[in-house]
Amino acid sequence: MNAKRLLLLGLLAIVLTACSPEKPSFKAIDLTGADYAQGFQLKDQFGQQRTLADFKGKVVVVFFGYTQCPDFCPTTLGEWVQVKQTLGENGKRLQAVFITVDPERDTAEALKDYVAHFDPTFLALIPSLEELPALAKSFKVYYKKVPGPTPTSYTMDHQAGTYIYDTEGRLRLYARYGLGPAAMTEDIGKLLN
Repeated sequence: MNAKRLLLLGLLAIVLTACSPEKPSFKAIDLTGADYAQGFQLKDQFGQQRTLADFKGKVVVVFFGYTQCPDFCPTTLGEWVQVKQTLGENGKRLQAVFITVDPERDTAEALKDYVAHFDPTFLALIPSLEELPALAKSFKVYYKKVPGPTPTSYTMDHQAGTYIYDTEGRLRLYARYGLGPAAMTEDIGKLLN
């Protein structure tokens, strides 16, 4: 009797597994259910207060950087342009958000010009110097001011990955720098469908 029960339970488990939806596999790191990087409330380059809820229905990609970055930032923003173009009509459902880690130099005007150079729909968010430490901590983002030869010629060491949120504003993925636009397009396409 016990052998029959075990066999029936095993068959039932197989049937139920076959009927359940398959969890998508991603190229980026799956952070679904993480308890950090849950959002922001910051002004954009136009002075408008923004939160993740503003972008419901869109996949949101969030990157921390600064306008004078020589490598990671322009490369990442350029990749977002490629992803958006490759998505075609679905590209309208992708919102790129650039959060500065250098609010001393990255004024609203500087950020308007910087992100518009890549795509006029990209937004730049500007935390105050006082807001930045807590914001970075809540996203587990590293940044550090590195002095230069003059007081204004410093650089900023910073983390170079992208957080990706689904159309409901839930944190889903972390794309390490270098993942590439093809892999990000594939992952974002899955989140849009």
